[in-house]
Amino acid sequence: MATENKNLSHYDKATIPNAKNFRFGIVVSEWNDNITEGLFQGAFDAILDCGGVKENIVRWNVPGSFELIYGCKKMQQSYDMLDAVIAIGSVIQGETKHFDFVCDGVTQGIKDLNVQSDIPVIFCVLTDNNMQQSIDRSGGKHGNKGSEAAIAAIKMAQLREDAKF
Repeated sequence: MATENKNLSHYDKATIPNAKNFRFGIVVSEWNDNITEGLFQGAFDAILDCGGVKENIVRWNVPGSFELIYGCKKMQQSYDMLDAVIAIGSVIQGETKHFDFVCDGVTQGIKDLNVQSDIPVIFCVLTDNNMQQSIDRSGGKHGNKGSEAAIAAIKMAQLREDAKF
């Protein structure tokens, strides 16, 4: 298990760029909101902890994880001053293949957004076998994947800034 023996909330602030001058978009799925709200809070808190400014964080909600793709695309287009977008969702295995289709579609869609746009989109979609795994990764015993996504967003925002000619 990838997160076994790793706390997703731990990061070394000395290795993270200061987020003070960056603007972030966060698109949050309302499906499994008991999980996605925890992920959002982890991301929000980590950005602030690394120097980010509350007013430089834009949040949009979408109905489910599949809709994250459209929400992130529209956010990229609407806020040309954003430095990174975080897509937050939770898909939990059920009894049908719906889980596979949603997970694959969201993964490919977010990958496509990263290829097509200059604003990086960070994948923070839990794809767990059961609710307990999601709880453990959204502020539970494994920490918070939202925090990890925020750190990735900060680093990608800095990379984007450094790559400007």
